[in-house]
Parts: sequence; C-alpha cells; structure tokens
Amino acid sequence: MGRLFGTDGVRGVANEELTPFLAMQLGQAGAYVLTKENEHKPTIMVGCDTRMSGDMLSNALMAGACSVGANCVYVGVLPTPAIAYLTRKYKVDAGVVISASHNPVEFNGIKFFDGNGYKLSDSLEDEIEQLIKNGMKDVKFPTGSSVGKIKYRTDAREEYINHSIKAVNVDFRGIKIVADCAEGAAYYTSVEALKELGGEVVAIHNNPDGTNINANCGSTHIEELQARVVYEKANVGLAFDGDADRLMAVDELGNMLNGDQILAIIGNHMKEKGKLAKKMIVATVMSNLGFFLMGEKNNIKIEQTKVGDRYVLERMKEVGANLGGEQSGHIIFLDENTTGDGLLSAIHLLEVMVETGKPLSELSKIMEMMPQALVNAKVPNHKKENYMDYPEVADAITKLEKTFAGEGRVLIRPSGTEPMVRVMIEGKDKAQIDKEAKALAELIQNSML
Repeated sequence: MGRLFGTDGVRGVANEELTPFLAMQLGQAGAYVLTKENEHKPTIMVGCDTRMSGDMLSNALMAGACSVGANCVYVGVLPTPAIAYLTRKYKVDAGVVISASHNPVEFNGIKFFDGNGYKLSDSLEDEIEQLIKNGMKDVKFPTGSSVGKIKYRTDAREEYINHSIKAVNVDFRGIKIVADCAEGAAYYTSVEALKELGGEVVAIHNNPDGTNINANCGSTHIEELQARVVYEKANVGLAFDGDADRLMAVDELGNMLNGDQILAIIGNHMKEKGKLAKKMIVATVMSNLGFFLMGEKNNIKIEQTKVGDRYVLERMKEVGANLGGEQSGHIIFLDENTTGDGLLSAIHLLEVMVETGKPLSELSKIMEMMPQALVNAKVPNHKKENYMDYPEVADAITKLEKTFAGEGRVLIRPSGTEPMVRVMIEGKDKAQIDKEAKALAELIQNSML
C-alpha cells in the first residue's frame, strides 16, 4: 500500500479506492490522533461538497470518529474554506471536508484541518496513516455513554458569508458579475455573498444534482464562462471549483486570468495600501516566469515553495507573509482565513476594480504571462514518484533542461492528487515548448505503463 495522503488529503474513486470502510478508519484514526491530547470529549466538524458519494463517506467517517469517543457536528454542503474558518470560530478540535475539489464526480476525498483551521503537516498525516496500517493497535474503543454523537447544523453557511463580506469595505453596485459555481459547494455561498455586497450576479452552473459537479464547468473548464461574460457585457467572470477553494477569473473582453495574475493584481494593490506584510507574496515553483518578473519590477519579494496550498501556507507562516497562492487559483489571505478561499479571492479582486476604477483587462497588464506548456502523462499511481528511475526519461529531461537553460525552464513533478506526472515547460517559442512538452509526456507515459 502506497502513501494514503497526497498533496490535498486522501483521494480516489469513491466506493472503489476511497471506500466507506477506509472513510471509517480515517474517522477513527484522524479523531484519535488530532484529539488525543484533550482532557475533554473532542468535537469534530464535518462538511462536504455536492457529490452524491458525500453522504456515504461523511456518515462512514463520522461513525468512525464516534467510535473512538469524539462528537461530530455535521454542517452539510459547504466550501472547504468555510470548514477551515468555522473550525476555528466554533473552537472545535478538528475539521474534515469530504471533497475531491476539481476532480470528476466519481472521485472523492477526505481532508483534515486541525483545531486552528490549518491543513495537517506530513508528520501528522503519517501518524494517522500508521495507526490505520497497525489496525488501530492500542486504541481503546469506548462503550455506553462514552461513545460520540452527531449534531446537525444548517446555519453555518450564513456565518461564513458574513465573515467573507466583512473582508472589504466597498460595495459592488454597478458591477455585473457572471459566477460559475461548478455545480459545487459555491452554489449558494458565493452567489449570496456577492449579491449582499451589491453586485449584479448572473449565476451559472449553480444547480448541483450530485452528479454534475465540475462537468464542463468551473475553474478547469472556463470556455463557457468566457463566452457568457462577453454575451452579458459583464465586468468580470468568476470561476470556482467543486469545493470553492480556488478561483479563476475572466476579464470583460473574455480573457482568462489564472491564479498568478489574480495574485499579482491583488498583491500589488495591497502593497500600495500598505497592507502586504513584508512586501512579500509566497508562490510555488509552478508560478509563471512572468510572475517573478512582476515581483522584481514592483519591489515585491516572491518566496517560492513546492506545489500544494498547504506548503504555501507553511512558508507564509515561516516568513510572516499574509498573501500567497498558486497558479491553479488557490489564494490564501492569512489575515482572514487559513486555506485557499475562492470567495475571498473574488471579493478582493472586485475590491481592486472598485478602488482603482480600472477594468480587469487593464489591471491584468501588471504582469506578462510567459508562454507555458503543461502536459499530463497518465501513469500508474504507485509508480508516479519514480519517473527518474527510467534512464530514457532521465536522459530526455537532462537534454531539455540544457536546451532551455537561460531562456526558460523545465519542471517535471508527480501530481499529488491524480495518477499523473505533470510536464511543464516555459520558453519564448510557444510552438517549440508545446512540441517538446507533448513529446516528453508521451515518453514518460509509454516508459512507465
């Protein structure tokens, strides 16, 4: 058995890889590890996205947590950042989100937050995993009145909305917004928050039925939103993913803005207002070369870390930064929340538009995106970390790195959430990098199958 936890919790096809039995074990082990220091009876908050398998897995997980003596508070469908915030606000001992984020409906995932709303360290995840592998050895299972119970709450989403809208001191009257909710957890909270701030909201893909999450919509399928923004003559388009912890945007001309561009716009505005701690943004190795050039030009220090918003967060805490994020659209506003937050990202982006009076197409000129090719090689999940063990792959990567030295860069990494190796090449000639990335991805795929 390989490592259970990827870069964003435990993920797999629901009822095949991520079974109710595994969810129950994660509930037991997670509740035990995260609350074992407590003198009191621990409480764990649980929420999910709109996938049909969410009911099955959340109930299995809560049964596991109750079996080791923890109480659970079930808040139903809520964005991942809402669970992080509410875990802290209600002072519960841990939070759990049942979600596979941007993945298709057949997948699901389980991610944990500690009592402060932070994703777990690798060492805590390893401890949970070890407990499962050891068959919960030495764990005492209570009986009688000592087992846990479940409480159901339906009011939590309003508290998250109220918290989010307090982040800005402007209103969005006169701004027309097309919001793509990805048939996911943003379907209510994001639309209501933007309306409460005065925006004219056209909501699309906000009728989840349990099977349509991320289906040709949301932050990974932006084409319909681009067309709709132009058709509606809207000022901005906002694309959330299934659990609403990330955001992509579309300007009034229909051009897409990714996480790097959104970070650059908001970060520069925060710096000018004296609100960017240490004049610093934490980004990842996957950020576009143009983002780092933007930092140099605008006197903003860019710290780099490995891919995964929890690694961004760890670095932010280490260096005292209050803004960080990923090209994929996870943006963390540490003054307001402890994880990537699509709604806060949207609200702060609109805040810049209101306070500067500039359209998004003009604001986006703060950075020039360097041509970037990203191609995925599908490989067996248990082999994805070992791509450099194949001599032909290692030789091809070394050769490419020499080709692009000084004129771009080559970055190869296993996906933290899917059975893939990601090939990313940046350079000046789009046709060349597309061709080279495709060829290398095919080589990796054929060598490792």
